[in-house]
Amino acid sequence: MPRRGIVVSEINVTRQLRLLEVRRALETLVARTAARRATEAERSRLAELAAIFEQCAKTRDDVTFMRADREFNSLASAACHNEFALGAMGLIHSLSRRFYFTHHKQVGDTALTARMHAEMARAIASGNEEKAAKATEKLLDVIEKFTRDTTHV
Repeated sequence: MPRRGIVVSEINVTRQLRLLEVRRALETLVARTAARRATEAERSRLAELAAIFEQCAKTRDDVTFMRADREFNSLASAACHNEFALGAMGLIHSLSRRFYFTHHKQVGDTALTARMHAEMARAIASGNEEKAAKATEKLLDVIEKFTRDTTHV
């Protein structure tokens, strides 16, 4: 192995499914906590992002969706106001984004994924912890199906 540079890990469905096990537990906690602790400014931006996701669902705009997704992930994680969850979710989201970006053209459904993100963003913005947790579970069900579908490409 060289002494310089970076090592890029293999993109692997089995590893991604294991990552999603951790993501499901942690992201549900983050969504509940963010619904409880988000500031008014964070809630306002989450509501705006929900509208952007709805527009992406209608237009199937992958580029805008991915930009909004990155901001949403960062904002929701920050809105829980827990630095440990924020750090863990940053790593998990970067690995998940890499997997999605690699496979979304073959098996992705931008409209469905964007609608699920909109639902989660609205639930957190509303302050309803139970709705936020349920929306997160629904989103992760879609992401897990997407991951499993990549084995059939």
